[in-house]
Amino acid sequence: MAKQTQLAILMSTFNGEDFLSAQLDSIFQQSFTDFVVVARDDGSGDSTPSILTRYATDYPGRFFILPCDSANLGAKASFAALLQYVLEHKSELGLARAYIMFADQDDIWAANKIEIGLRSLLQLEQEKDYRVPALVHSDLEVIDREGKRLAFSYIDYQGLQIRRDSLVNQVQSNLVTGCTAVINEELALKVLPIPEQAIMHDWWIAVAAVAYGRRAFIDQPLVRYRQHGRNTIGAQPFVAATPSPKSLWAKLRAYKTNAHLYAVAEQSKAVLQRHKGVLNFRQRLGLRLVGCLDVRSGLLQSLLFRVARYF
Repeated sequence: MAKQTQLAILMSTFNGEDFLSAQLDSIFQQSFTDFVVVARDDGSGDSTPSILTRYATDYPGRFFILPCDSANLGAKASFAALLQYVLEHKSELGLARAYIMFADQDDIWAANKIEIGLRSLLQLEQEKDYRVPALVHSDLEVIDREGKRLAFSYIDYQGLQIRRDSLVNQVQSNLVTGCTAVINEELALKVLPIPEQAIMHDWWIAVAAVAYGRRAFIDQPLVRYRQHGRNTIGAQPFVAATPSPKSLWAKLRAYKTNAHLYAVAEQSKAVLQRHKGVLNFRQRLGLRLVGCLDVRSGLLQSLLFRVARYF
């Protein structure tokens, strides 16, 4: 009987030839080596597919590529396809009970990323029933195209409030960067299928972790997160609001509707529809407030968003 591994690393690629080899090298140089990589190319027009093929040749039995369909699904749907594939083909991949990580094509992993992340997830499971859906994620170091550090902490760089971690807060603002996350099979089963209304796969997965089980944060950068102008979701420095000298009426008129909050509202409605059976009254009420962010008033959007943060 073939040796069964513990971990599947999912990677979706698209025109990633510039940085893909460096990322894959950082994965295969990990201190923890009991894993398989499952990759899917999302319709690249460069040499990305040939790079994946080369690594599949160099690491037989440890590197798998989904059959090529040449479809460009986008990151969210591509990672969903990978997740579905792993759950349906565990035995072929040599997996027992699956633990799953997500890899972007352009980052660099710290040499002990898998070791620390997986150990933390196993500890989180031991605190409760190990069948409870669980997710662990970490901080990141932000680097530029050449690898020069832009920020030691992505969390601080983005101005994220990592302790504001209620279900409603997670729906309002994603605190989990997918390339840092490790999840267990129980959580993977809760998130599929990922609906069209989900903004990104990692955001949807993080919400399910809070709704059904446990989530923990490692206050340590385990990924060098590369910014290069073509990121699907990039890091932007946080800029604190400054007092305005405008009159009250001018301030009220200055509120503009935020298109991103329309998407957040739709995602909130999808969360409520999918998971309402396990949510308490306070969570459902908070999600309904967030679902009202599709109003055509910037001022009302802002007020609803602020009120919902207390749920």
